[in-house]
Amino acid sequence: MDPQEDPEIEARFLSDWSGLSVGRPREVHRPRSTEEVAALVRRCHEEGLCITVQGGMTGVAGGAVPAQGDVVINLERMNAIEEIDALEGVMQVQAGATLQQVQEAAEAAGWMFAVDLGARGSCQVGGNAATNAGGIRVIRYGTMRDSVLGVEAVLANGQVVSSLTRLVKNSTGLEPRFLFIGTEGTLGIITRLTLRLHPPMGQAAVAWVAASRFEALPVLLRQLKKKLGSGLCAFEFMSGQYVRTACELTGATVPVQTEGAWHVLIEAAGAAGQCLDEPLQEALMHALEGGDIDDCAMAASQAHRESFWRIREAIPEVLTHLKPPATLDIGLPWARTAEYVQKVAAELQARLPQAQHLFLGHLGDNNLHLISGPLDEAGVHAVDEIAYGALRGCGGTVSAEHGVGRLKKDYLAVSRTPEEIALMRTLKQALDPAGILNPGRIID
Repeated sequence: MDPQEDPEIEARFLSDWSGLSVGRPREVHRPRSTEEVAALVRRCHEEGLCITVQGGMTGVAGGAVPAQGDVVINLERMNAIEEIDALEGVMQVQAGATLQQVQEAAEAAGWMFAVDLGARGSCQVGGNAATNAGGIRVIRYGTMRDSVLGVEAVLANGQVVSSLTRLVKNSTGLEPRFLFIGTEGTLGIITRLTLRLHPPMGQAAVAWVAASRFEALPVLLRQLKKKLGSGLCAFEFMSGQYVRTACELTGATVPVQTEGAWHVLIEAAGAAGQCLDEPLQEALMHALEGGDIDDCAMAASQAHRESFWRIREAIPEVLTHLKPPATLDIGLPWARTAEYVQKVAAELQARLPQAQHLFLGHLGDNNLHLISGPLDEAGVHAVDEIAYGALRGCGGTVSAEHGVGRLKKDYLAVSRTPEEIALMRTLKQALDPAGILNPGRIID
């Protein structure tokens, strides 16, 4: 263990990408094993000390931000790839391994780990599981929950629950992993995982589309799903203002000539050796002829493909440029998305005309991101009020993939019924009666 006593604690342990700062922890530990984590938790349990669990610090919901006097358990040293079953496609890892580490290890073994997000070089798979991260391939492979076969976790009393199964099917009662995936470290600290791998995809066909109407995007998505089936990997939409800002900050060039109000980055891939360029082109030509889209371009090389993705993945530069920003992660049905975006955009512009309001997201899995800034604290609160207020009655969620953390818990009732929240409280009380694991996250 490596405790760092206040005031020598490094600034990187005090806040995540949300920029939120709550307090200064009394100590920071970076354990190397589950046994060390369990010993730390037992001490905190005996002494009544609150614990903040940290991964790669890439979250934007304030979930990894410690309060005054917390004991921080940062898992960055628990980063081993412990075992790969190259026959069946299963990997066992420590929770602090970065997503990129896992992806590269899977590739070296002739497989692919399907979850992918822009923060891949920094985010950790334990944190990905704790928040049930989504990313850019959910439309094909699902969220992190769908790629985790088993977990090992430390409970609030220091007891270790090891359920590192590698079986896809196991109908023997309650599944422990589902207590810990998506619950943000409030019920237990994930220390190790078994991960499901997939055969590598063939070379990706990548296209860029511009459209003047948001309503055209779900129509195009439906057509692509019919044409490409499970070959459709990504359908990433961006507002024209986001694209312009991203290009200005990165030096990239918009792939199409048309100044569209909305842009979409599409990726499709079949099995190894299979090319989907032709069916993707046919689908886009049909959409052009039908007037659903205004312009499109196909990537002609790997460099081309990377340049398209560079624009979509410019979020770190955009967040820095608009600092301090409000960053929202909303989910709602396709049929409600266009109306919702139009309403929220108009209200934001009327109330906060000095800020930029950028929309983007993963339409295929109902996920809409909003970045507004620069804003003061009152402005951030106004964005929350407008965006979450408009979400009421839409059958949506205040967090599709980032988690609730500290920043969204006041709006949890927008997404969850009183009965659901009561069930969450019952589980929390049963597993952590003293409330020491990540207190102040999701529910109080």
